[in-house]
Amino acid sequence: MRRLLRDRGGAGTAGEVAAGEVAAAAAVALPMVEPDPTAAAFFDVDNTMMRGASIYYFARGLASRGLFTTRDLLRFAFGQTVFRVRGGENPEHIAEAREAALAFVAGHKVEDIVRLGEEIYDEVMADRIWAGTRALAQSHLDAGQRVWLVTATPVELARVIAQRLGLTGALGTVAETSDGVYTGRLVGDLLHGPAKAEAVRALARREGLDLSRCSAYSDSANDLPLLSIVGNATAINPDAELRDHARQNQWAIKDFRTGRKATMIGLPIAAGVGALAGGVAAAIALRRLHRGR
Repeated sequence: MRRLLRDRGGAGTAGEVAAGEVAAAAAVALPMVEPDPTAAAFFDVDNTMMRGASIYYFARGLASRGLFTTRDLLRFAFGQTVFRVRGGENPEHIAEAREAALAFVAGHKVEDIVRLGEEIYDEVMADRIWAGTRALAQSHLDAGQRVWLVTATPVELARVIAQRLGLTGALGTVAETSDGVYTGRLVGDLLHGPAKAEAVRALARREGLDLSRCSAYSDSANDLPLLSIVGNATAINPDAELRDHARQNQWAIKDFRTGRKATMIGLPIAAGVGALAGGVAAAIALRRLHRGR
């Protein structure tokens, strides 16, 4: 047997050599994509790259694994809804959203949250990626440009999404850690609204990007600061305010939603009975809040 293995490790037969030479001669090297180092594309995540809110899907996945209760999940959904609708108007709402966003990771190891993020993405997020938006991202990659996600979602989850989609990387909200464990505090603030624009400016300085050659995509008027600093802005599945602004500024508008219009308040869309219950509860609570005021 050893002799046979040695014989097979030597030179091939005349037929094998000929087959190898023919195969090599017929091989065609695919053209390499010419890098475009000064241009990049920046994509919002929620309702832009995927249907619904990534952080909600993640929280729901953690709840299903017993990391917190359904009541906590509903409270979280409500907090995110208030932040999405009114967070830019009131620092108190931003603080509430910050607290909600950190509550379910405090005390957990970063490596565990990343692993769970990978599982939850594969289970419930992958099928919610908008094919049209994914194709737009791929077109930038095919042009040799880097593609970054820019989202208020925790950066660890944002990186998981970027990796699964084959993108360059992600800018997201950074939570403080100590010895590999989340402390429950933020480093800086939520990556929301103007903070997204500042993050992209900082990345552009670091990476040598020319923002006039860059592109940005979002569904929400909250991201107008980001959309306004690049040379090419596109509204994806836009809310009413963003659609109006895009028309006034002759930005491209792409709507990948079909059938009834989606309610763009940061809650899951067509996400199953559990998510629907959370969305309804949050909507009722929000309505009561406004009535109380």
